[in-house]
Order: sequence, then C-alpha cells, then structure tokens
Amino acid sequence: MNSIFSRRSVRRYTSEKVSDSHIKEILKAGMCAPSARNQRPWHFIVVRDKAVLEALSRTHRYSDMVGAAPAAVVVCGDFSQQSYRDYWALDCSAAAENILIEAEELRLGAVWVAVYPRDERIAHVRSVLSLPPNIMPLCIIPIGHPAEKPELVDRFDESRIHDERW
Repeated sequence: MNSIFSRRSVRRYTSEKVSDSHIKEILKAGMCAPSARNQRPWHFIVVRDKAVLEALSRTHRYSDMVGAAPAAVVVCGDFSQQSYRDYWALDCSAAAENILIEAEELRLGAVWVAVYPRDERIAHVRSVLSLPPNIMPLCIIPIGHPAEKPELVDRFDESRIHDERW
C-alpha cells in the first residue's frame, strides 16, 4: 500500500533514461488492471523519441512536461475490444492508475496528462501518433527519474464517506 499512499504527480525529470525492464514492469502492471468482462480493450504506445515527446507536449497547455520526460506511455482504448459502449474509458483508467502506482513502486516519477474527452486534444494525439479510427487516446503518462519530490498529502476525507445511504 505504500506506493498508493506515497504516489504524487511528478512533472520534472532528470535526463536519465528509463530502462526497458522498468517500462516492461510498468506495462505489465497496466495490463493487470480489471476490465469489464475481461475484454482488456487497452493498447499502450511507448514513446521515447524526443521529437514525438515534444509534439505530444503540445497537446494542451498543461502537457509541457511530456517534452522533458525521457519516456511516456500513451494509454489508448480500442472500440473493437470493449464489452459495452464506452467501457473502454473505465477499463483504460484502471490500467493508467496501475501504471502510475507501478512507476512509484519503481521510484520513478509520472503524471496523468488527460487527453480524452477533449476533442482538440484527441485530434492532436491522433495526428502525432497516426492512430486508427477505432483507437481512442485516454491519457499520456510521462515517466522519468524524478527531479522533484512533491510533498506528501493525506487525502483521507471522512466527509466523503456515507454509511448505508446519503
């Protein structure tokens, strides 16, 4: 549970490369996520090319850290593999969370950069990565060795808990 409680969004990275073995462990964690009817409608695009990372960093005004990361994983859903309409987004969100937790477990930094459901962001990522029509980008997760240590915050909030009924 430590990696869940200590995970923070990291937006600054050193220039040190992320090893292939770490990327593989991160992807394995993503693929361990639950999915509706076990359809696993996800695809992961691993990006290391600096020109592509730089292009992805222009997805929106909050995505600039992608260009400074040594690697990124773009989490995508496949409409042809989902069990029910729009469940791909739920299934791929679970995979993205697993990726973030595994990055923390490996002492790497990462952050969720939202793409879906914003049309202009989707169009940009589709163009940069040449995605086919049945593939929808959910998010970009830049990954690297952290060059910052965001403060830990206790996010437990009892006011959000309701017993039996609202």
